[in-house]
Amino acid sequence: MKRIASVALAVCWLSGALPAHAAGTWVQTPYQPPKALFEFYFDTPGKIGSALYWMRALMNPLTEAPYSYAPEDLSLVVVIHGTEIVTVAKKNEAKYQEAVDRMRYYAGLGVKFKVCGQAAEDYGYAVKDFQDFIEVVPNAITELAHWQQQGYALILPQIMDKKINIESIR
Repeated sequence: MKRIASVALAVCWLSGALPAHAAGTWVQTPYQPPKALFEFYFDTPGKIGSALYWMRALMNPLTEAPYSYAPEDLSLVVVIHGTEIVTVAKKNEAKYQEAVDRMRYYAGLGVKFKVCGQAAEDYGYAVKDFQDFIEVVPNAITELAHWQQQGYALILPQIMDKKINIESIR
């Protein structure tokens, strides 16, 4: 019986008699202004640029139609405590200018950027060494716990080294 069903299915498939699959469906999720906490902890400073795209990916759809929230409606916090800490040190501004400009822009929209004080100390930085939009906090882990206790969703940008061309796997 199984063999007959398999043969019948093969004949239908070969003849094109199988029903067509329906297309996907667009869903307009009723998003509310988020309370989101981004944890930046990367193995190389340059990954901060890609991580900032994660923030943009959250903000852009919510500030555009049909949601049209104002940036100040969004409550976003970034906690920095990996190698990317060097990107927000004033002495490295020229080297990381693009990332600094983007962070300054987001800070102007109300995003809070926090640097771990313990990590800063490990790197030999003091509060005065950071960009003016940076707040130094005692510890990244306790800061992450604090904001989560306030109802903020934790977002951990996963920044991978691209090894495959999208066209080759489409």
